[in-house]
Amino acid sequence: MKIAVSGKGGVGKTLIAGGLARGFVERGFKTMAIDADSSPNLALTLGLPAEIAREITPISENKELVESKTGTGYSGVYRLSFTVDDVVRDYAVTTPFGVNLIVMGTVRSMGSGCMCSANAVVRALLRHLFVERDEAVVLDMEAGVEHLGRGTARHVDALLTVADANLKSLEIAKHIHDLAVNAAMKNVYLVGNRVMNELQKDTIMKFAEANGLNLLSLVPFDQRIIEAEVRGDTPLKHKEIEAVQVIDKICDLLMTAGVAVTET
Repeated sequence: MKIAVSGKGGVGKTLIAGGLARGFVERGFKTMAIDADSSPNLALTLGLPAEIAREITPISENKELVESKTGTGYSGVYRLSFTVDDVVRDYAVTTPFGVNLIVMGTVRSMGSGCMCSANAVVRALLRHLFVERDEAVVLDMEAGVEHLGRGTARHVDALLTVADANLKSLEIAKHIHDLAVNAAMKNVYLVGNRVMNELQKDTIMKFAEANGLNLLSLVPFDQRIIEAEVRGDTPLKHKEIEAVQVIDKICDLLMTAGVAVTET
């Protein structure tokens, strides 16, 4: 099971990614979660204390690691072929829910210096995790599919685009859907999140129907999620919250849809 989760910032995709990762572990699958957001906080969602989460250096910002993989001794020239299995072994962090986590980070845009070598390491690691390993993988990414090369994208079993009822959020979800289809990704689904009432539910459903988006699930708004996060707690610990239950059931929806999962 290889799942990518994307969407506009602030729509709650990290909670959904974390809930899926925990759900696969609870269903008996060895699971790797990848945080590829520019503001990584999947570690907190998966139950790691803030003081431990702060100590994690994203792979893309680990200059020593990037240099060891891509360095040639010549300025501006770097290796394109290298192994990354040791990166998984040495840098994955085990979380309280039993999910192994790699904080990937993202490649910064122009103006922040040349990130070609870091980009090469990120791409190689993603390909290794999606193509060469058998465990379940859940990728929490930014609003796009830029992290994934076309070859890697074809090995993603499902892409979930997360949106709330805000039109801007829905338009970004449509844009991600179009990018994913062009990248040959299969099983592209919309997940409506933080649905507060029938108007919002109806808005998301009508937008999905009008734009050819496959609506997989609607996750209700719950104030207790906000309260847990304010306390510095992960909402995933509270299984009595309906939204957490609905996110967990998305695992079953994906499996029922025929997405392959490899058991441990």
